[in-house]
Formats: sequence, structure tokens, C-alpha cells
Amino acid sequence: MRVLDRRFCEFIQFGVFDGSFVALVTPFKNGNLDDDGLRANIRFQIEGGSAGLVAIATTGESPTLSEEEKETVVRICVEECKDRVPLIVSTGTNSTAKTIEATGRAKEDGADAALVITPYYNKPTQEGLFQHFKAVTTAVDIPIVLYNVPGRTGVNMQPKTLARLSEFENIVAVKEASGNLDQVSEIIATCSGSLTVLSGDDSLTLPMLALGAKGVISVLANILPGDVSSMIDAFNRGDIEGAKRLHHRLFPLVKALFLETNPIPIKRAMELMGLAAGQPRLPLVRLSGGAEAELKRVLNDMGILD
Repeated sequence: MRVLDRRFCEFIQFGVFDGSFVALVTPFKNGNLDDDGLRANIRFQIEGGSAGLVAIATTGESPTLSEEEKETVVRICVEECKDRVPLIVSTGTNSTAKTIEATGRAKEDGADAALVITPYYNKPTQEGLFQHFKAVTTAVDIPIVLYNVPGRTGVNMQPKTLARLSEFENIVAVKEASGNLDQVSEIIATCSGSLTVLSGDDSLTLPMLALGAKGVISVLANILPGDVSSMIDAFNRGDIEGAKRLHHRLFPLVKALFLETNPIPIKRAMELMGLAAGQPRLPLVRLSGGAEAELKRVLNDMGILD
């Protein structure tokens, strides 16, 4: 009988979120979903030390995936992750009813948790955000990770709203990608003990750990899962100097991975490293020449490319 990973057991029993959760890209081949490439990428992540996986989120190009493709991605992830690492499925939309439907489907399909973004384009008020997430968490009994990314959605979920939402038992964490460390400090001070904070920006993972965050939902981990995990582990062991060295080593690559809209640069980096990725779907296009030259320079400087 397989001995389950301790962190996985804790996650299933208590909804524990710590470490590096990779925001998986969705690989394509000739414009279609690359099933074999996705399986290979998932195995690469698990073997590389990622604490868990996040599927069909922004990095996974969810806006351009058909419902059938989303179902296929989740099915493959569930099969590959089963009894190994937790799977978080992105289910948030700008419709409360559709979000409830997608979250329920993710639970039925075998997801361990749901990542639910603040509704985009609608620009709800703080009360609207509260009522939206209250409706989702009341309707579907699954651990929920809130996702605050005002740069993508046009709305910022304020710490007071998060504090109200943290009273719901199955709202267990927030992926905080506002880029505002003052806000992170306020969230952790306000919600400490009731809501786990995860970094939503690779460049801010270490600073946010210093403030009390527990991990990251990482784009960078698509290519360097071991390094991202090692930085967090070093910090948790009290090896602050080791964590700082890894942060400073990785920082130029993180900046290169966001020269253009995510996931354009990470998919090109994966292609250069021989990992399954493929071209992003329109309206995203391939990495421009200047940005690609800079990305290759950084990868070469780090010894990642031959």
C-alpha cells in the first residue's frame, strides 16, 4: 500500500497550505491540448518538489480553453496527482452563478480545493465581493483559496473584506497578488490564524514570507520547481541567508518572465528548456524578439541553457 506524503495528508485533513504551488501552463501542440505534454509536466513538478498544483488558472490560459478542454486538463491532473500532491482547480468567473457551477464541478471531478478570483470587469463593491464569495462557499463544501489580483480584474479586495470572509470555515487561504506589501501586512495582522496568505507574485515570495505568508502560487516553478521549493524550505528552517541567496539568484529570471503578459514568457522559457508548452492562444502571441533575447540571456547566465 502506498504511504501518502505527510503534507498531502495534512492538506486533505486540515486544508493546510504551505510551500510552492505551481500555476501550471496548459501545453498545446498544433493548437490542440497536448495531453502527453501535460502529464509529463505534472510529473516534472511532483518529482521537482512542488507542494501542489494549480490548474486552469490565468497561467493555464483558462479564458481560451473550451469547457471540454478544461474537463480534460482537470481529469489528467486528478489522475497524476492522486495520493501524491494536492490539486487546486481555478473556478472563478465574473458570474456568481457560473462560479458556483464551476466550483461544484471541480469538486465532483476530484479537486482538493478551488481557486476563486475576484470577479473581473464587473468591478463589484467590497460588499459585492463579500456576498459573491459567501454565496460560493455556502453552495460548495470545498476548501477555497481566494485570489486577489487587481491588476487583472480592476478591483482590489481590501483586508477588512478578507477578515469578514475568513470567518467562513472553508475559506482557508488567499493568493494575494496586489503587489502591495503594506496590504499584505494588514491582511496577516488582521487574519492571522484564520486565513493563510500565499504570494501571488514570484518576486515578492521571500518578502511576503518574512511578513508571515506561508508559500506561493508560482509561475517560475513551471521551470524551476526545486529552486522555488528550496527557498521556502530554507526560510522555514531559519536559514534566512540561504533563502536570500536563492531569492537573489532567481530574481533576474522572475523579472524576465514578466517582460510581457504572463504566460507568454514562461511558455517560451519552457520551450527553450525542452518542456511541453507550445504557443499561447490568441489574443496572446509569441514572445517578441527583444524580450526573447533578454530571456535567453538570463537563462544562459544562470546556466539553465547550454
